[in-house]
Amino acid sequence: MQHESNGTVEVNRTADEPLSRQIARNCLMTRARQISRVLTSVYDDALRPFGIVAPQFSLLVLIAELGPISRSDLGRRNHHERSTLTRNLQPLIAHGWVAEDVPASDGRSRPLSLTQEGKALLDSAASAWSTAQRHVTRLLGEGGAHDLMNISRGLPLRMV
Repeated sequence: MQHESNGTVEVNRTADEPLSRQIARNCLMTRARQISRVLTSVYDDALRPFGIVAPQFSLLVLIAELGPISRSDLGRRNHHERSTLTRNLQPLIAHGWVAEDVPASDGRSRPLSLTQEGKALLDSAASAWSTAQRHVTRLLGEGGAHDLMNISRGLPLRMV
């Protein structure tokens, strides 16, 4: 049995149902990851003809908006682990879509920026992104899409 208390979803333990079943049915993390995989698949399918996948496209957009930006700042802004960020940036750099500039005055950070080729890719893939965006909005419903955007806006920046 589930009830809402102070804005959170809690599970009441009942003797006739295993705890694992209760958690599986009510776990917000599990549901969020499931939604993420479905949405990522929609965007991946749309962007595949451009030689890019959804997480890479997302990085292109962020670098276009925030760049030049250091890897650590980009990781904090998008809640990326360092290894995940590196794995997704490598093909963007290798294809010449993102450039790593000379080290900044601190000698460590190498600001990332979009190249002309990266800007062209972003422009050419925009219609595929738009198609995927409409598909995802239909899947979630207008209200669900709106709620998801509001939830993401309320997330804190990652500190490490």
